[in-house]
Amino acid sequence: MTTVILDANALIMPFQFGINLDTELERVLGNPDVYVPTSVIKELKGLDRKDALQLAAKYQTITVSKKRDSGVLEAAEKTDGVIVTNDIGLKERARKKKIPVVFLRSRSHLELIGEIL
Repeated sequence: MTTVILDANALIMPFQFGINLDTELERVLGNPDVYVPTSVIKELKGLDRKDALQLAAKYQTITVSKKRDSGVLEAAEKTDGVIVTNDIGLKERARKKKIPVVFLRSRSHLELIGEIL
C-alpha cells in the first residue's frame, strides 16, 4: 500500500481550491495510508489554521525531529512515502531525493510526478 505524507499546504488546498483531498488521493494513488508529520501540525497551529488542523486530525500522525519541510522529507524517507504539496521548494527538494510528489494541477485535480516503488 502506498504511503502519503501531507504538508501544510496540502491540508489547506481543500479550503482554498475546493477539491476533495481524499477523493483525489484515491483517484491518483488507490487507497493510500495518509500521514501528517508532527512538524506540519506545529506549522498549522502557528498559522492558526483550525480548518486544516481539523482535517489533519482524521489522518495518522508521524513523529519527526526536523521542522517544516525538512520534517515532511524526513517522514517521506522513513516511510518510502509520496509527498503531497504545492510548495515549489519542497517539490524540488523531494525530486532531488527521488521522492515522488503529488501536486495540484490547474487548481482542480492532483497529479503525480515520479515513480512509486
